[in-house]
Amino acid sequence: MNDLILAIDQGTTSTRAIAFDAGLRPVAVSQIELRQHFPHSGWVEHDAAEIWREVVKTSREVIDRVGGVTRFAGIGLTNQRETAVIWEAATGKALHRAIVWQDRRTAEAVARLKAAGHEKTVQAATGLILDPYFSASKYAWLLDAVPDGRARAEAGEVKLGTIDAWLIWNLTAGRVHATDATNAARTSLMDLKGQKWRDDLCALFGVPRQALPEVVGCAEVIAETEPSLFGRALPIAGSAGDQQSALVGHGALNPGDAKITYGTGAFLVANVGPEPVASTSRLLATLGYRIGGDSAYALEGSIFSAGSTIQWLRDELGLIGASRESEALAESLPDCGGVYLVPGFTGLGAPWWRAEARAAILGLSRGSTPAHIVRAGLESLAYQTRDLLDALAADGSPRPTRLRVDGGVTANAFAMQTVADLCEVEVERPAFQEMTALGAARLAAHGLGREGAFEPLQGDTPAVWTPRMDAKTRDAAVAGWRRAVQAAILAAGDESGDAA
Repeated sequence: MNDLILAIDQGTTSTRAIAFDAGLRPVAVSQIELRQHFPHSGWVEHDAAEIWREVVKTSREVIDRVGGVTRFAGIGLTNQRETAVIWEAATGKALHRAIVWQDRRTAEAVARLKAAGHEKTVQAATGLILDPYFSASKYAWLLDAVPDGRARAEAGEVKLGTIDAWLIWNLTAGRVHATDATNAARTSLMDLKGQKWRDDLCALFGVPRQALPEVVGCAEVIAETEPSLFGRALPIAGSAGDQQSALVGHGALNPGDAKITYGTGAFLVANVGPEPVASTSRLLATLGYRIGGDSAYALEGSIFSAGSTIQWLRDELGLIGASRESEALAESLPDCGGVYLVPGFTGLGAPWWRAEARAAILGLSRGSTPAHIVRAGLESLAYQTRDLLDALAADGSPRPTRLRVDGGVTANAFAMQTVADLCEVEVERPAFQEMTALGAARLAAHGLGREGAFEPLQGDTPAVWTPRMDAKTRDAAVAGWRRAVQAAILAAGDESGDAA
């Protein structure tokens, strides 16, 4: 019986495949850690060929564990967004390492566009500010880095895409060059309302339109896989960028629903309904999903360093031996002792958007200990979440009374309680945590015509944290955080120190 959905979840730090049954319950999983490459300060790269190999390996392992490919009805994809890949059409060979979303190498090029007055045009069309985070400037850099890259792209010999397009190309043996609308919305090249590539934006960034994939929906049969990959052809019936997929996984399908995923970075996505909403608070207007003829738009805030902050405390500073030790160490103290960690390792995201900022630890005294620094690192997740929720409220969106959370960091109860306390919101973590993969499975199930694909999971009892910090303590803590951010921005050489 072909009742299973294969969800391929290609993330920043790992690649995993999960088989979901007809009730959207996981029955098998395979996961491989993804190697990170840091060739220069602020540069982050992945090996696109390694990503493809690991997608095949994890998918085959899951297929074998459940009894073979005949048990599967189709595939759902979800992926790290904004990461840019360039490859040769004739051979399918990647021509450069993929430039990861965290990468800041194009900061100067983007700053020149901003200085020339292009940001308002880009934001009005795409909902995005000008920032190295997004794919367009990465595409332009790759075209310049590859010999004759731009000329070859104009001739159709070179293809560009985000990770979803790279995977679809390989899954179909080069027959289909497609990207779903949520990934396209993160490039700075797609008109947010019309959901089509814009020639003027392609010209602005120097990206040949003919190298870009076709924009498709999130829950439809996009293509069929090459039969030899898994034993028979499987329809690719769902696709969405990881944060939009998590929105669907959580079932946050009504205006006002919001979720935040705490992974390598952290991403708040709030459903705002069938029309895009322009942000005045430096949030991003983006696409939540496109299903059939219906679209849901969203406001999004991106935190560049969340789980990666804890990894830094563990791997570079050696303050903890394992990530899980951070919770006990933080709870050994009554408070942070006035210490703040501003995790601008790859710049600051929303609502600050300071590409030039770098990390800083402030408020140290002779009484400060490693435990204070670890606690400050965990608290930084909550402070950054508070910044996003305040920006969302300033844009006119009602502050959520319940914030749905997922991602590896949510296993840290201290961090989640701190989010509840500092953000004045009830925090809900579902028992099943793989929301990105679940969202891909939901989209694929709907794309295959199954009823009830977006219904709540049966038997999932969430963990809930409620606020318990008094207002005076909370307000003083938040004020201290804001001063710390301003100091970190000034230290990076920005004399304005504001979020504008």
